[in-house]
Amino acid sequence: MLAFGDSLTFGYGVSREFSYPAVLSQQIQREVINAGISGEISADGLKRLSGLLERWQPELVIICHGGNDVLRRMDGRQTDANLRAMINLVRGSGAEVVLVAVPAFGLFPKAARYYSGIADDTDVPIEMDVLSELMADSSKKSDQVHLNQAGYRDMALAIERLLTTEGAI
Repeated sequence: MLAFGDSLTFGYGVSREFSYPAVLSQQIQREVINAGISGEISADGLKRLSGLLERWQPELVIICHGGNDVLRRMDGRQTDANLRAMINLVRGSGAEVVLVAVPAFGLFPKAARYYSGIADDTDVPIEMDVLSELMADSSKKSDQVHLNQAGYRDMALAIERLLTTEGAI
């Protein structure tokens, strides 16, 4: 399994062993490679993904990307296109893919609108709510945009539930 994304995948704010990929790996007793890079925008992630797919040849890729696009107020249409291209790359490699939605700006955190459209159009399983819920709970955060140990644990649990529901594990 390859966990692909930005700082939320990397585990910014906690020691590496408390990142969501590390916790998920421990929970499901399978290797989950942490391919998160802090600060990365989706356009750069798209450029990086094919090399990771070739190197690791995962059976499943968890994409949690687009947070830095939101923070930098980049055009959502471009983020949407980049995420769709990532899904196509993953599928082209023969791997399965799931998506984790990132919240948009707002008084009450809610997944950016394009995530549900991507999931519907591409028939990709998606975890729509966990990051929005965690971002609204200051006890689960290490700063304004990153999770703490409890938050990453909850994220891993939600992804585990999605993978179980979808029959991936």
